[in-house]
Amino acid sequence: EMAMLDVMSGGRLIAGFPLGTSMDTIFGYGQVPATLREKYQEAHDLVMKAWKEREPFSFNGKFTQLRYVNIWPRPYQQPHPPIWVPGSGSLETWDWTIKNDYVYCYLSYSGYKVGKTILDGFWDEMERKGKEFNPYHAGFLQLVAVSENDEQAQEYKDSIEYFFKKSLHIPAGYANPPGYRTVKTNANAASATTMQSRSKQLSDFTWTDYLEAGNVIVGSPETVVKELTHAIKELRVGNLMLLLQFGDMPKELAMKNTTLFANEVMPHIKDIWSEYETRWWPEKLTKAAQRVNR
Repeated sequence: EMAMLDVMSGGRLIAGFPLGTSMDTIFGYGQVPATLREKYQEAHDLVMKAWKEREPFSFNGKFTQLRYVNIWPRPYQQPHPPIWVPGSGSLETWDWTIKNDYVYCYLSYSGYKVGKTILDGFWDEMERKGKEFNPYHAGFLQLVAVSENDEQAQEYKDSIEYFFKKSLHIPAGYANPPGYRTVKTNANAASATTMQSRSKQLSDFTWTDYLEAGNVIVGSPETVVKELTHAIKELRVGNLMLLLQFGDMPKELAMKNTTLFANEVMPHIKDIWSEYETRWWPEKLTKAAQRVNR
C-alpha cells in the first residue's frame, strides 16, 4: 500500500515505521510485549526486501513465512522512500534509527522543554557511535497556535485544555505493560522523567502551565516565530511536525491557525538549517523547493 501511494503521489511518500503504542499493538491486536520489537524488525526487513528485490522471493522469518513475495507496483522512489521512525523515548529506537540511517521522530505531547532531554540523549548516542551531526536526522512533534496578537491567542485555551485533559487519558498499565519497554529504557532517567511529566501535565496543569512548560507554543506570529526558533535550535531538529488542530478545535479556528502559520511564521523558520542537506526527504519535493528558493 505504501508503494502504491508513492506511485500515485509521484514520489512524494515519506514512509513511517512506528513500533506502535502498547494500546493498539498489544491490547488491540494481542501481540506479546516481549517479542513485539523483534517482530517489528523482522517485518521491516520483509518490507525493505519486497521494495528492493526485482524477482519473486520466499521469506522464512521467525514470525512470518511467505512462499512467494512479489509486490506490484514497486515504489516510485528507488531504492525506497525516505523512512522516518516515530519514538517516545525508547533507547532501542535510537539504536535502530541510527543503525539504519533513518530519521528519529520524537512524538511528545509534553512540549519541547521536556523533549530536549530525550533529543539530547539521541544526539549524544549519535556522537558515541561516531555519526556526523545533521539536524535532519531527527524530528519533533509540537503543538502550535497562532493568532493576531498574544491576547487574542486566548481563543485556543479551551481546545488546548480539552486536548490534554480529555484526549490523552491512558491508564498506566495500558501505556507501559511489562515487556513493552526494555529494562534498559525503564532504567533510563530521561525516559522516566518524561513519563512522570506527562502524567502531571494531564492531571494538574492549567492553561498558563501548558504555555510555560512549552506543551504548546501560542501567541502572535512574532511570539511564535521567536519561541519556535528557540525550540528548533535547542532540540537541534530539522524536521518539525506540527499539530495545528487539536482537541475540539472547530474547523474555522483550525483553518485560521494553519493559514497564519503558513503565511506569517513558516517563512521565518524554514531556512534555519539551510547549511545542511537532507537525505531523508522525497527527492522530487527537495528539487521543487530548490527551484522555488532560486
